Amino acid sequence: MTSTYKTNSISLPGAIAMGTGVMIGAGILALTGQIAELAGPLFPLSFFLGAIVTGFSAYTYVKMVNAFPSAGGIAMILQKAYGPTAIAAGASLLMALSMVINESLVARTFATYALRGVGLDTDSILVPALGVAVIVFAYLVNVSGNRSVGLLSIIMAVLKIGGIALFGLAALWASGFSFEPNADVGSLPIGGFIASVALSILAFKGFTTITNSGAEITKPHRNVGRAIIISIAICVVVYLLVAFAVGSSLSLDQIIAAKDYALAEAAEPALGSAGFYLIIALALIATVSGLLASVFAVSRMLAMLTDMRMIPHSHFGMPGAIKDHTLVYTVVIAGFLTVFFDLSRIAALGAFFYLVMDILIHWGVFRHLRREVGARGWVLLTAIGLDAIVLGAFATLKWQTDPAIVFIAILAMATVFVFERVYLAKVHIKGEHMHDA
Repeated sequence: MTSTYKTNSISLPGAIAMGTGVMIGAGILALTGQIAELAGPLFPLSFFLGAIVTGFSAYTYVKMVNAFPSAGGIAMILQKAYGPTAIAAGASLLMALSMVINESLVARTFATYALRGVGLDTDSILVPALGVAVIVFAYLVNVSGNRSVGLLSIIMAVLKIGGIALFGLAALWASGFSFEPNADVGSLPIGGFIASVALSILAFKGFTTITNSGAEITKPHRNVGRAIIISIAICVVVYLLVAFAVGSSLSLDQIIAAKDYALAEAAEPALGSAGFYLIIALALIATVSGLLASVFAVSRMLAMLTDMRMIPHSHFGMPGAIKDHTLVYTVVIAGFLTVFFDLSRIAALGAFFYLVMDILIHWGVFRHLRREVGARGWVLLTAIGLDAIVLGAFATLKWQTDPAIVFIAILAMATVFVFERVYLAKVHIKGEHMHDA
């Protein structure tokens, strides 16, 4: 029962397309309105600060994957930092779960924009139904093999990045290239603004998709890091362009009211009904390509965790290799979340999981690996500090507005680490018995 990986099956453009596919699929479409709700009138600045925090975080990943490219990049980093421990396994599982959470976020975004495009209620049962349907579609494409994923990702990435960037430019041109905050900047909610950066970071975290496919990228020691840097740079430009375009077309209240489909609402006053339907079409392309890339990467990561004996595995009677089974697990969990959680709670859960995992990675590399990979300690400590500030502000805000999701996040994370501690203890005991025999 071994997983198989196709070396050199993903080109540099394909890797960049995968990274931007996940980021733009969830980030600008699903999170713009939520970020505006927390950050107030200067919400575009939240994307900029999110990019800065992500840049410090990406430094660690680039240093590690340049030294040790792997198909299970995050798990590899954590195991090298902490050894085969519950911390390494638990944090790896948090990363995998945050990626699955991202899939449900993207799936619900697809459904919301699709229903908005045909004038149907975006609060209906059709949202989870359509979301699950598009997750199943992503599964079927992934089953067809890496080449299909890479080619589709490149085509869709070019279409959506070009289209969304053109929308941003056209909307800014229609407004005379002016961005007028529609509220008193002096009353900016500082706590909410810092908390909003957690969601902005979530909008950039798709670069980890590239990390987790390192062994399959051509010339990985050079191209993995390049793909990460280029993907983040592309998304910074697109996010800022679109954020200013949305802010120039709608008032803050209008953005918040249409937070799940803010880009579509912003397109209509700036570009008319044609612009509205263009954004709907681009949203559907962006979300589908985001799902394709994410399902591909997380199934590979789960397969790697299984190979590394960091998580248990059962094939439940299914044929095929481990990565075929983990594809199924991925879409089942994503489908469950799509049905039972709304966009705000899905995003919050993903932010909690990702930031905790990110802090553990930076700390592990700082303590044990920074000299081996040539990483500067002050950069790693800065990344930890920025993550901690954002996580604290976000947790405080959610505790005030939606304490249930904070309880769910804490309970889920505690369950993951306790589960891994128990599982790894059993694996260790079993291994000793086999050795004695």
